[in-house]
Amino acid sequence: MSAPPGSKTLGNAKHERFAQAVVSGRSFNEAYAEVGYVLNPSHARRLGANPTVKERVAWLLEKAAEKAVISASRVLEELAKIGFANIADFTKVMPNGDLVTDFSKITPDELAAVAEITVEEYKDGRGFGARDVKRTKVKLNDKRAALVDIGKHLGMFKDLVEHTGKDGAPIEVHEISDEEAARRMLFVIAKARKQRGQTIQ
Repeated sequence: MSAPPGSKTLGNAKHERFAQAVVSGRSFNEAYAEVGYVLNPSHARRLGANPTVKERVAWLLEKAAEKAVISASRVLEELAKIGFANIADFTKVMPNGDLVTDFSKITPDELAAVAEITVEEYKDGRGFGARDVKRTKVKLNDKRAALVDIGKHLGMFKDLVEHTGKDGAPIEVHEISDEEAARRMLFVIAKARKQRGQTIQ
């Protein structure tokens, strides 16, 4: 079974770095100069239009978008663990009506909502009547903040926005291509990976 177009690293190292730079948000001219070529706008456009380079850029953009979706999904899952956590998951009611902490049936997902566990041990009373007491306190992460973040992600809350531009003038709208929109969307992700010394594979 043959590999999908653009999935293989380009044989020309400069072409590969050019494709990586374009995906990270550079213009053709910027990417062309960044990989070590003498800046020449017509040559930069020609390299950007090269079928093999275009396939590589398209494949890298697709993979980066997939990773972004997976990352967003994982973040949402972690927020859900916090937002829908219930203190009842960590306690049980004793026959005498006392409420005590109970981790015997806790799951890893439930434990992910815990911000802090504090254990105190002390003597209650004096002399022969003294008894050992162990008190455990459980503090959950901020449920409200997590639920607000989930709501925003799902579009449940609408923020007020300005419907006019500066001094009441109409808002200026600039059309951009789908490719440019995808490039801008992925720029922050690519930049963060670059700062961590990672390259999109």
